[in-house]
Amino acid sequence: MTRRPGFLSLALAAVLTMSACSGDKGAKPAPSTATTPARSTVPFSLAVTPAANASGLPLSTEIGTAVTGGRVTGVEVLSAGKRVEGALRADGTAWVPAKPLTPSTSYTATVTATGDDGRTESRATRFTTMSRPGNRVGTGMYLFSGGTYGVAMPVVVEFVDFQVPEAERAAVARRLFVTSDPPQLGGWHWFGGNQVLFRPKEHWKPGTRLTVRAALDGHPLGNGRYGDQERAASVTIDASARSLEVDNATKQMVARKDGQVVRTMKVSLGKTSTPSSSGNLVVMDKLDKTIFDSSTYGVPATSPDGYRSEIHYAQRLTWSGEFIHAAPWSVGDQGVRNVSHGCVNVSWEDAEWVFGFTAIGDPVTIRGTERTVTAGNGWTAWDLPWEEFTQA
Repeated sequence: MTRRPGFLSLALAAVLTMSACSGDKGAKPAPSTATTPARSTVPFSLAVTPAANASGLPLSTEIGTAVTGGRVTGVEVLSAGKRVEGALRADGTAWVPAKPLTPSTSYTATVTATGDDGRTESRATRFTTMSRPGNRVGTGMYLFSGGTYGVAMPVVVEFVDFQVPEAERAAVARRLFVTSDPPQLGGWHWFGGNQVLFRPKEHWKPGTRLTVRAALDGHPLGNGRYGDQERAASVTIDASARSLEVDNATKQMVARKDGQVVRTMKVSLGKTSTPSSSGNLVVMDKLDKTIFDSSTYGVPATSPDGYRSEIHYAQRLTWSGEFIHAAPWSVGDQGVRNVSHGCVNVSWEDAEWVFGFTAIGDPVTIRGTERTVTAGNGWTAWDLPWEEFTQA
């Protein structure tokens, strides 16, 4: 099946409150022992990048701000006298333009900072962008504005027919921005060089609103290649938390909504020679009707293990071709034995029901089969422990 072609860590603010205790009424106040806090001993300094008069810079150029003994209080970027919109990163290390810079264009940036001692200083720099790069890599993002997704939906950014070199991945990820409302801790993980996924530490809270920006237009990806365009999406996580749990031991699939069981269905999984993959998976796509053709995976349809069949109510779980789908031909085996080529077979009635029940992004857990899902074979973000997912 053809795949359709967004690093910003989410800041969590903690508010600490302290209550004062009162003594007996009429008691004299104790002598004050408070002292005036000492001013920072770190010398105040401000430096900016790019270097003055730099030329040929990427369209994704940011204004770097290095401050000691103070903080940035303003950034102004102008081109031909017109103000360029943008915003400072949460950590204050750089100002990011709101959209790609214009090719072959001069910009002037002025950064103002205020020191802990109250002094204010400004630094200015002027630079020119490169001409529009020609060696562009197709990029994709599996989110579409206005869409509603399940609580396990990762933010998926893909690079078409290109492997981002390992040395470039951190810089590329810094151009991917995710904001959630309400805020939730999250992080990115690369599955090889052509796909990077963002997920929260726990499943998204139902009703969460996500705003995602993949700011890769003209951004260097390595090996002389650049991102093709800017992509953005504003989406919603469904108000209900749905999930599917498949157990090979019982040959059953249990559907839950907000933690409560709403339906139990018999299943037949992959036979021993073609087992289903156990793991924490995600519904990636939903197809009312499609054709399954083993020849697309190198197995001729006319061979003993081959097939070419019309399939209904198919829900993709892996890139290698494992689906939940209607299989009226295996109803007698469902709940008893495994006979599929790796898919989760259910009856026509159950397939139709579960197809209407789920959304893309819903979690699907499969347990007890002869094979564990391979990292990256599908949206396997939830199959890694949080500590492993977020490690460099």
